[in-house]
Amino acid sequence: MASDIRHLCNLVNGEWIESESSGRLEVDNPATGQLIASVPLSTSTEITAAVESAEAAFPAWRDTPAVERGRRLLRLHALMLDNFESLSRTVVVENGKTLEEARGEVLRAIENVELAAGIPTLQMGSFSSDISASIDEHSIREPLGVFAQIGPFNFPAMVPFWFVPLAIACGNTFVMKPSQRTPLSLTLMMELASEAGFPPGVLNMVHGDADQAQLLCQHPGIAGVSFVGSTPVARAVYETATQHGKRAQCQGGAKNHLVVMPDAELDAAILNICGSTFGCAGQRCLAGSVVVTVGGIRADFTERFVEAAAGMNLGNGLDSSTDMGPVISAESRDRAIEYIDRAGDDGGKILLDGRHAEVSPLPGGYWVGPTVIDQVRPDMPIAQDEVFGPVISLMHADTMQDAIEILEANPFGNAASLYTNSGGAAREFTRSVNIGNVGINVGVAAPMAFYPFGGRKESFFGDIHAQSNELVRFYTDPKIVITRWPGKSDGRDPWD
Repeated sequence: MASDIRHLCNLVNGEWIESESSGRLEVDNPATGQLIASVPLSTSTEITAAVESAEAAFPAWRDTPAVERGRRLLRLHALMLDNFESLSRTVVVENGKTLEEARGEVLRAIENVELAAGIPTLQMGSFSSDISASIDEHSIREPLGVFAQIGPFNFPAMVPFWFVPLAIACGNTFVMKPSQRTPLSLTLMMELASEAGFPPGVLNMVHGDADQAQLLCQHPGIAGVSFVGSTPVARAVYETATQHGKRAQCQGGAKNHLVVMPDAELDAAILNICGSTFGCAGQRCLAGSVVVTVGGIRADFTERFVEAAAGMNLGNGLDSSTDMGPVISAESRDRAIEYIDRAGDDGGKILLDGRHAEVSPLPGGYWVGPTVIDQVRPDMPIAQDEVFGPVISLMHADTMQDAIEILEANPFGNAASLYTNSGGAAREFTRSVNIGNVGINVGVAAPMAFYPFGGRKESFFGDIHAQSNELVRFYTDPKIVITRWPGKSDGRDPWD
């Protein structure tokens, strides 16, 4: 490998340590195909060292006053703002999304730090006086120890920070394994965390792939695991972690439907739907992937949507003229193309074909152009499976109820959106769908940091979702304290 390729290290007990593993994985820039870094396949000994470092740091960090833990997070918050552009550009280089999309991602990470800094309020218990004669009762929420997080490639800065800030704010310590495809963003964020003054061992990071993730799920020193990724892996992580007595929250895949009613404002809806379906090259867990038109709007919507999609400019995300970047890898590109091929064979009509997309200055990039497939049936693989690329299926329904039945038959339950000017239709849609995140005239129903990130059916495994004070419940356990102080209220004088 060239000397300018960055060889990443693990972060253990406050030190960056080179792995002794002989196995390494390559990290490339998806817009160019060029190698930019390598990550180690950490050994089981190195995984254990990271967990033991977090275990050793836990008692003192737990005893650190909540306000002080919050102040450390505010220092990190300031450093993230100071390094905002560097963080955003790092996301672009390793992930491929546009700079505008990357800035939005980093901002969401920062917002989660802001939320966690308010931990003295978020972690409050409860109190009841005189529940019986001379008896009071109160509850406190206590941290549990060491938690782990296994990150996805599509939001390398944001998703880990759904979890990390609140976990450590509650007094826990943490071990992270970033995606082996996009490890640079979290590495930079951990460098900033070290500069913010977190004690050694509070934050640790190890690199690897599925084997290292499994070691974390099985390690007896880990109290719980947070995961975001595909449904098969989410299910495997959840089963492994829970079988080993751990808490687990695992966000899985998605097949998000966007329903367009006849009264929708088409100009605004089409612009919004293009952002939902093609933003981040379709590699968002909240990306729209099926558009269902209702009633007589079908022909008008289809013509105008295809025209808008065809006008999108592919290119390097660092170029301000780029509307959509590449997919993450050659494997992802080939997988999307296979689904398009199959859809055509199954009777779908390919109105816009991105299989042969090229960006002349960047022949090594992993390009799939915006693709629109009409006449898709609900039973087709393109309508059932998560493609995770800029490939959109078009369906039609006579009524909103018919559209709801289409999306309810799908095994996923991450997100769905309705485009309408009718408050009654919006209310009925919201009440009827078994979906975790619902948008009304919003194609990416991404909750802010102070709301939980929903998900149902095959899109989520667990009981407590990411973000907001839901995570305080996940990262702490209640202790109930019942006290009696005998006195005049029970008819006795304690001084007799």
